[in-house]
Amino acid sequence: MIGPIFGIVGFLCGYYVARQRGGKLLDRLQYGAGFAIAFGLFGTFLGIALARFLRAG
Repeated sequence: MIGPIFGIVGFLCGYYVARQRGGKLLDRLQYGAGFAIAFGLFGTFLGIALARFLRAG
């Protein structure tokens, strides 16, 4: 469940970064998609690591 949440946050961060750099709509969407993929992937691995860590105890 952490992965999709991180993906949404990543999209918003990427959109904001592109807007600050003066990007047009397609630039903003591309940055948003790239950040969403990166953040979502990180969130997925974090979720797996947390699940393994919490079960090990």
